Amino acid sequence: MSAPPPETAESSDRARSSLEALRTEIAKAVVGQDPAVTGLVVALLCRGHVLLEGVPGVAKTLLVRALAASLELDTKRVQFTPDLMPSDVTGSLVYDARTAEFSFQQGPVFTNLLLADEINRTPPKTQSSLLEAMEERQVTVDGTPRPLPDPFLVAATQNPVEYEGTYPLPEAQLDRFLLKLTVPLPSREDEISVLTRHADGFTPRDLQAAGVRPVAGPADLEAARAAVAKTTVSPEIAGYVVDICRATRESPSLTLGVSPRGATALLSTARAWAWLTGRDYVTPDDVKALALPTLRHRIQLRPEAEMEGVTADSVITAILAHVPVPR
Repeated sequence: MSAPPPETAESSDRARSSLEALRTEIAKAVVGQDPAVTGLVVALLCRGHVLLEGVPGVAKTLLVRALAASLELDTKRVQFTPDLMPSDVTGSLVYDARTAEFSFQQGPVFTNLLLADEINRTPPKTQSSLLEAMEERQVTVDGTPRPLPDPFLVAATQNPVEYEGTYPLPEAQLDRFLLKLTVPLPSREDEISVLTRHADGFTPRDLQAAGVRPVAGPADLEAARAAVAKTTVSPEIAGYVVDICRATRESPSLTLGVSPRGATALLSTARAWAWLTGRDYVTPDDVKALALPTLRHRIQLRPEAEMEGVTADSVITAILAHVPVPR
């Protein structure tokens, strides 16, 4: 394979350095959540959306705010509540008495990075209002489609579904999220570091005072996405991805396996991860590294398997152990 032109390789390396610098900036505000930070960067590269799940108080919202502060992108936040209406997210037509005409007032979805906070605390009707925006990157109001800015990323946070006052996300909407990232409780050392920072004057409401600065912008994202699109995928790797996804459809523990859309998502995230780690080709390890966050929300457990303590992650891990790895 011929080497890329020097300017292309240089712009690719520069974009990679800028996106790697995001981790350093976000770490100024968030301690010990490297997998979630990596997942957000992968989603940016793949033009995908991210669902962050964790108990209250593990810095899910702070993580997204720190990402926004590290990027030269417009960002808005919506607090999802039981009384939130779809028009509160997408926007609505407003009557102007002076002109006797209706004009469209944009909702918060018209931004580059939308933080949908506690998305599963609002009814399914409002949750579904994001479907068109996430899939088509546009909003249709009164029959008129209105395109959203580019880039556009929804970073949604949710509490575990067993928490009081939560609504399960519709399967169709879950499938629109490229990644589902779990945000665990910090280790003892990380929690001590969090407390030490707060004792030294850190406040989550003032990221600028914490030293978080923009280190990447739209140009870096475009260069990075172009480089990811050139990352080589061999027929063996494509077959490996398909074999993993087909195995979920045959698992006795599942009522719903991964769809072809899920297989496409896994290939995309593996390519982005391969590029981030400095390679221009995808390996089986790249696929394995992204399998859990890309697939865990696209499968559905049988009730009897769930009662026996089986989890989505354990099913996918077992499948990865049994599907033959290409040489």
